[in-house]
Amino acid sequence: MNPRILIVDDEAVAVKNLAYALRKNGYDVTTRESPGGLEALQHQPFDVILTDLRMERVDGMAILKRALETDPDMPVVLITAHGSLDSAVEAMKAGAFHYIAKPFRLDEVRSIVAKALELAQLKRENRRLRFQVSSGLHTDAGLVTQNPAMNHLLMTARQIAATDTTVLVSGESGTGKELLARYIHAHSKRGQGSFIGINCGALQEDLLANELFGHEKGAYTGATGDRAGLIEAANGGTLFLDEIGEMSLAMQVKLLRVVQEREVQRLGAQTATPVDVRLITATHRDLRAEVAAGRFRQDLYFRLDVVGLRLPPLAARREDIPLLAFYFLRKHSLRMGRDVDNIEPDAVSLLLAYPYPGNVRELENLIERGVALARGKTLTVAELPATLAEHGVHAMPEAADNLPTLAQREEDYIRHVLERSDGNRTRAAQILGIDRVSLWRKLKKYGLEAGEES
Repeated sequence: MNPRILIVDDEAVAVKNLAYALRKNGYDVTTRESPGGLEALQHQPFDVILTDLRMERVDGMAILKRALETDPDMPVVLITAHGSLDSAVEAMKAGAFHYIAKPFRLDEVRSIVAKALELAQLKRENRRLRFQVSSGLHTDAGLVTQNPAMNHLLMTARQIAATDTTVLVSGESGTGKELLARYIHAHSKRGQGSFIGINCGALQEDLLANELFGHEKGAYTGATGDRAGLIEAANGGTLFLDEIGEMSLAMQVKLLRVVQEREVQRLGAQTATPVDVRLITATHRDLRAEVAAGRFRQDLYFRLDVVGLRLPPLAARREDIPLLAFYFLRKHSLRMGRDVDNIEPDAVSLLLAYPYPGNVRELENLIERGVALARGKTLTVAELPATLAEHGVHAMPEAADNLPTLAQREEDYIRHVLERSDGNRTRAAQILGIDRVSLWRKLKKYGLEAGEES
């Protein structure tokens, strides 16, 4: 459905020109004179309202009030003569999205309407996501998604969960490999048993062997008693070996015996102990390439990769970013005892534009930081690292002889932040991490001082 625009004005020529320009952009436009504007709001919903501020019978303030009563997120754009700018500012304080001074340019109107539609969509999406997070409709064993590929992956995981087949989970660091392993465990017949995980790259070979296999008394100096390893501890449940690609070849031989024989032999023991363990492994490496390079045993690889599940990077499931952001917002607000329950649309836009080399883990860190720094109930751009905004500026040219100077980059970034903050210098200074006087000097230096004061 095309966006619906309501134009309220008593000047027939102005209405005709506006309606024509917006219809050319594909909008569904309804026009009314001032009394008819209130009636139109009662009979059908609109996405944006354009209304003249000064009208004889019902003025723009009345239209604004009724619109916000109908929908608090409704963007209302006021059209005003130059002599009424003070009234327009008051209307902005009352909740108007923007104002346009007569005589206006049609391209200016199109741009403002497009921004209003984007803002309204983000606000409504935020409200929907807050409802989903508060009601728990979107989560399962800690996984949060509305991405079709992820939902298909979870469906496959549920299908294989009922079996005892060995699973290899691959994906970049921070994509949630352990969460997926826990998801499989929770949906399996072993769900009431233990889930035990260990990162194979976090320990030296001897320590890893001791952790996994355990030892008998006297197996080495300091072994004063028998100790079961994690493989035995996971008996009847699931053992999760993260970063299996970091395991040494010698350890791989020992693990292969466990997988093949379903038994484990403690260090220093003469006999093996039978174990009933479901094995799930994970890696960020390409194990096929590791096999080809001689760093991973082919026989073990085939034993582990009976069912392979690959988690996509966060950049490939961008529709999940707002949902995850609100999930982490609620999680860390509760943990810290903070009353932060919303994310402003500009902050959501920045989060959506960022590439996330650290994937979901990095997004959670950003939101946790924002909750800790938030000064009110809403997480704003000011609470996010300035490095996020840099990704909205054009990329660096690759040619070494065409690299911009530091001053050029600074000027570009200041322009970008001013645009993102709608010319609000106080807010721009907060984002840049400088005071208003320093910002004023930089604006003067780069010839940007004619920008809007606020």
